[in-house]
Amino acid sequence: MNKLALFDCDGTMVDSQANICASMDQAFVAHGLTPPDHHKTRRIVGLSLQEAVRQLLPDEEEPLVTAVTQSYRDGFFEMRQQGVVHEPLYDGLLDLIDRLESDGWMLGVATGKSDRGLNHVLEIHDLTNRFVTLQTADRHPSKPHPAMVQLAISEAGAAVETTAMIGDTTFDMEMGVNAGVRAIGVDWGYHDSHELLSAGAQIVAVTMNELYETLNQ
Repeated sequence: MNKLALFDCDGTMVDSQANICASMDQAFVAHGLTPPDHHKTRRIVGLSLQEAVRQLLPDEEEPLVTAVTQSYRDGFFEMRQQGVVHEPLYDGLLDLIDRLESDGWMLGVATGKSDRGLNHVLEIHDLTNRFVTLQTADRHPSKPHPAMVQLAISEAGAAVETTAMIGDTTFDMEMGVNAGVRAIGVDWGYHDSHELLSAGAQIVAVTMNELYETLNQ
């Protein structure tokens, strides 16, 4: 069976918090709502968008949640069209990808982003052909449901015991645990290390090199 390293995107591969917070602020203002504190916005990164907005508006009716969700999508698309979306790769990621490929790993992505959002990131950073399986919120229940991991395993010709889910949030770790794969956290994203460990992370890597070594243990 193939070995599969399955990466979350936001907070794991790219630092996108500034864009996410700005777009969420605009979406709330568009509906006369007070924008959430940015700490709260960062806490829901990784969930599918509708679920993320629902958690930020727990006391509101579903029609408003849906409307704010669409405003976020529209605003983010407009930002992208204007060329002001900046989602830099974390330092060392490209080298990590090269090393894992050389060791025979299959690579994949499991993200709360849309297909359009993920494709944009991969195209901007010339990574489109580096991943054999791409799973997004457009085609799956929100994390921590294991569906993304399960389909990725099938598409990559891997197995539960040869797959690792790598992410920066408790949603990623819980999804990995729910799918029965290794859950490996990274400490450069949006949730704290102790939260990742409590959610089932085998380890929380502090550097890309530590992540590489953990995968090959």
